[in-house]
Amino acid sequence: MPPHKRGLGFWMTLALVVGNMIGSGIYILPATLAPLGYNQLIGWAVTLGGALCLAFSFARMGARLPLAGGPYAYAQSAFGPILGFVTAWSYWTMLWAGNGAVAVAVVSNLSLLFPWIGNTPAVPALLSVGCVWLLTLVNIRGVRAAGDVSVVTTALKLMPLAGLIGLALWLLATGVPSVEQPVVALSGGVVATAAGLTFWGFLGLESATVPADKVENASKVVPRATLIGVALTGLVYMGISGAFALYMPMAEAAASPAPVADFLAKFFGSGMGQIVAVFAAISAFGTLNGFILLQGEVPWAMARGGVFPRWFAVEGSRGTPVRSHVVSSVLLSVVTLLNYGRGMGDLFAFIASVSLAAGMLSYFIAMLAAVRLLPDERLLVGAALVGAAFIGWAAWGLGLEALTYGAGFIALGLPVYLLIKRDAAASTASSDHG
Repeated sequence: MPPHKRGLGFWMTLALVVGNMIGSGIYILPATLAPLGYNQLIGWAVTLGGALCLAFSFARMGARLPLAGGPYAYAQSAFGPILGFVTAWSYWTMLWAGNGAVAVAVVSNLSLLFPWIGNTPAVPALLSVGCVWLLTLVNIRGVRAAGDVSVVTTALKLMPLAGLIGLALWLLATGVPSVEQPVVALSGGVVATAAGLTFWGFLGLESATVPADKVENASKVVPRATLIGVALTGLVYMGISGAFALYMPMAEAAASPAPVADFLAKFFGSGMGQIVAVFAAISAFGTLNGFILLQGEVPWAMARGGVFPRWFAVEGSRGTPVRSHVVSSVLLSVVTLLNYGRGMGDLFAFIASVSLAAGMLSYFIAMLAAVRLLPDERLLVGAALVGAAFIGWAAWGLGLEALTYGAGFIALGLPVYLLIKRDAAASTASSDHG
């Protein structure tokens, strides 16, 4: 990193990791997990174990190989340009397609405070796209500006979650009896379902490795932020899940559209719903900021590696990948608008789930890359193999249809790769003749 450019320090990098994992989903996930009973805690534990294996692998690669591009950079180094491109394409499409849902979540939470937003045609769509471009401009302005937003929003999003966990601990310490919950039989299938649902809460654990070239003292900061961020996030998730299992009836939690707000409202009054909606909107806004940073960095790194048009490798005056940001956010805006089109909601959900299925491949290849790149580190090799097995298991849980379409999504990128290689070969031949 040039000395005149200030990059991301430890706290900004940690905020990026935690902020990208903890989005708006945790505010509604307790309702989804409630019918699973105490199996959800086992699911969280299994997922946290898998996530820590992934995090350790990324942390060690980040320490030994502080390359820009995250999963793509490691795949490119280990297996060459073809698998490097496949990894980057799957990861990039997962980012901008999934960000559409995050943008919608920001406005959905705001509409709980201002009902006119949801009742006025076109306003939710315009506000969602407005959030996308506001944060795109923040990221174009500089990585420090994006880092400042991550620090503030991550601190704010943790406040109600920490408050809920603290309340549960206080109830437990003062002897308040827990509620009686229906018994849900322990089974591998139920735990697998829980793990499949909870894995999405850890998407983004590799966030520190993607802009590694813009992190100060990256060989130390990236691994520390990755491991601490995943452990902290896992503790928050398990704390929330445990609080609901102890102090909110399963049927009540499952039927709640805003379970975190309803939990706190039981003890602090009905006005809590609007307060929590503010924090949920901030949480989604912070996550959107972090993933917009990543969706701009990936095509830039691909272009620098020769597997994407060189046009994307150009940086702006502030050292940020302006062109990559603009193109990614145009695609993101289209997907966000699709989500608001009449009759398009189901289509958007399908595209998002397929993109996530495709994105799982980037994690899987990154784990194999760790084994290939650093075979001398036995602990790393073991963790990477466990991480790869976990990813395979989680992907299997998505179902054959999603995986089939996900493979098709990846295949759409291959003509782009072939076109780039053809142009590169033609350019080389022209230079040789010249």
